[in-house]
Amino acid sequence: MSISMDPQLGDGVRLAAERAGVSVSAWLADAAAARLRKQALADFLSDWQAKHGKITATELAKARAELGHAGVKRR
Repeated sequence: MSISMDPQLGDGVRLAAERAGVSVSAWLADAAAARLRKQALADFLSDWQAKHGKITATELAKARAELGHAGVKRR
């Protein structure tokens, strides 16, 4: 596999990998895996809400509290 990216982005990736103590390939693989997990969750939630209705603010607050993330805002 081969990839291309903006030189400034490449510099940032190299620096991030160095700071993490991993190779650029490992850093990019971790980033890609995280992106795939995020997309899988978004797809699941979209399908779930299509079948069961939109998740309410109250349900989100309850889930945050149960997970110990009360007061954490969504990005």
